[in-house]
Amino acid sequence: MTPADVVKNAFAMPLTSPSYPKGPYRFVNREFFIVTYRTDMEALRAVVPEPLQVTEPIVKYEFIRMPDSTGFGDYTETGQVIPVEYQGRKGGYVHAMFLNDDSPIAGGREIWGFPKKLAEPRMRVEKDTLVGTLDVGSVQVASATMGYKHRALDHTSVAKALAAPSWLLKIIPHVDCCGPRICELVEYYLEDVTIKGAWEGPAGLELHDHALAPLSDLPVREVLSATHILTDLTLGLGKVVHDYLGKSE
Repeated sequence: MTPADVVKNAFAMPLTSPSYPKGPYRFVNREFFIVTYRTDMEALRAVVPEPLQVTEPIVKYEFIRMPDSTGFGDYTETGQVIPVEYQGRKGGYVHAMFLNDDSPIAGGREIWGFPKKLAEPRMRVEKDTLVGTLDVGSVQVASATMGYKHRALDHTSVAKALAAPSWLLKIIPHVDCCGPRICELVEYYLEDVTIKGAWEGPAGLELHDHALAPLSDLPVREVLSATHILTDLTLGLGKVVHDYLGKSE
């Protein structure tokens, strides 16, 4: 294979059999379970990279069930999103994610910079309760509950919230491990969103200590609200808005 052939055929690793196909990536019946909670302001400032700005001590703990996704298949995801501002625009900084499928781990990290790690999240309905759990190995790290479809939410307001920008810190190390080869702030959006249902209800959330899944470093001080949303949507491809190794885009 000539150098020109390498460049022509290179999309993702491995060269001759990429771990995922090219986007865009469409999700059908994508289900969100989001618990919003109050935490410590100093803990947030310690993990959110500038130029993003934390304006309130809030975290959104999310479970996402994805039974039908282009190229990635059927999987479940969970993690923490921190409400932030960037250049006067409000959105979310994706701080931590855990999921149970190799393909979206590879694609999420390599394309956008999603902070994905392998674990075993689950989201299910148990009688009258929506339940989310995260196990890392044999240790349960997170558990959340919500009353199932207690009150319907206005679809327009839910769609507006999902239309807000999100930001990621994409890091690719140099081969000498002495620093990053790529270190960028990436912005992306959810696109072509159809709200099929949205509800709120009473909720509870517990985060437990784990050396390699430090979700409890953003401790739960007060549960503020919970939402359950059923959607179809496309995960938009990202753009670099700040290069930590050079100039801003």
